[in-house]
Amino acid sequence: MIITQTVPTPVGPLALLARDGVLVAAGFTADPHEMFARLSPSLRALPLREGDLGDAAEAVREYLDGKIDALDRIPVEQPGTPTRQRLYEALRSVPAGTTVSYAQLAEKAGLPRTAARAAGSACAQNLIAPFVPCHRVLPSTGGYGSYYYGTPVKEWLVAHESRA
Repeated sequence: MIITQTVPTPVGPLALLARDGVLVAAGFTADPHEMFARLSPSLRALPLREGDLGDAAEAVREYLDGKIDALDRIPVEQPGTPTRQRLYEALRSVPAGTTVSYAQLAEKAGLPRTAARAAGSACAQNLIAPFVPCHRVLPSTGGYGSYYYGTPVKEWLVAHESRA
């Protein structure tokens, strides 16, 4: 069974989806079915039910209250190749309140700087924002770049973490 809970945030509702206490999806949407549709076929075969996700929802509230590392304690799991998994682990190691470039993220994952496109692809396919904080990756050319949930959400997350 996949349990879902939606938590309000200043940039819109954040839908959380978990299986057996592990977050498998999170995204800025009021409709958890949008996130559910992005899951692997084996997870989509499970029933989706609303419920209380306890620590994950509490971590979001703490994060919003300024404890910007609160999301780090929540276990997450998403599909991907071994290289993609290394990139997701590297993303989770980027400290809240800081940013890196795509080339720097590749290096943090043990890849060459030239693997910046692989880093960008991992960010684009990330199912568990902001717990896997792809919003902390910015283009080396400046600006915020793109973000699945829109640049204003990415800008707010980066600014929120910078203020804390």
